[in-house]
Amino acid sequence: MTRILAIANQKGGVGKTTTAINLAACLVRASNRVLLVDIDPQGNSTAGSGVSMRDLEAGTYEVLLGEADIADAIVPTGAGYELLPSNPDLAGAQVELQDLERRDYRLRDAIGSLEGRFDMVVMDCPPSINVLTINALVAAREVLIPVQCEYYALEGLASLMETVDLVRRGLNPELRILGLVRTMYDRRNSLAWEVSEQLSEHFEDTLFRTIIPRNVRLAEAPGYGRPVIEYDRNCAGSQAYLALACEVLRRAS
Repeated sequence: MTRILAIANQKGGVGKTTTAINLAACLVRASNRVLLVDIDPQGNSTAGSGVSMRDLEAGTYEVLLGEADIADAIVPTGAGYELLPSNPDLAGAQVELQDLERRDYRLRDAIGSLEGRFDMVVMDCPPSINVLTINALVAAREVLIPVQCEYYALEGLASLMETVDLVRRGLNPELRILGLVRTMYDRRNSLAWEVSEQLSEHFEDTLFRTIIPRNVRLAEAPGYGRPVIEYDRNCAGSQAYLALACEVLRRAS
């Protein structure tokens, strides 16, 4: 059965897109057939995968509105995973979906038609709780939550977990939180250590052991449209995401 994983946190700037792209690339290195779904109108996972948003014939927007088949909208990337791309048009779907049948199940229905083609589907969600995020949570079986090791790390987490619980009870009983991953960790900063300890105290059972560091090569890679493992395999960022991919695989449902 295909594992479907949503990368979600309603707080922006916590490393969702960085995690989605690099986790997808590292899962490919572990011999998985991977689809990365960009369901954020900003299209950062699309651009960060080296795909031009301007040249798209179809993407997540058209798939959600039923104007394109998902199989026709998927494009290859140089990192080995395939991509359902996005662009700013997707912002309009938040309004247009309101009057459509099964509006919360549109992405789930589309991905369901691909059963057997991929081992893993990784979804990069927008930094808010809206109809796009709900579509991702309804389609997913697991949620991975990136949390930055900085001030306000816990901001919004309670609300996100409440949303996950509501979706589980009302729309998708299979949904579960796979885990929280600490991102943007600077070991030279005492605050980062304190936040990490705080997260360990509150979320011991669900916290991944892998910690994603602040890393120059990790920050540079999106500018070249490549995952960090394709940009610099030996840097700390690459090694961290390889370790995270191993943990994700070990936590299979």
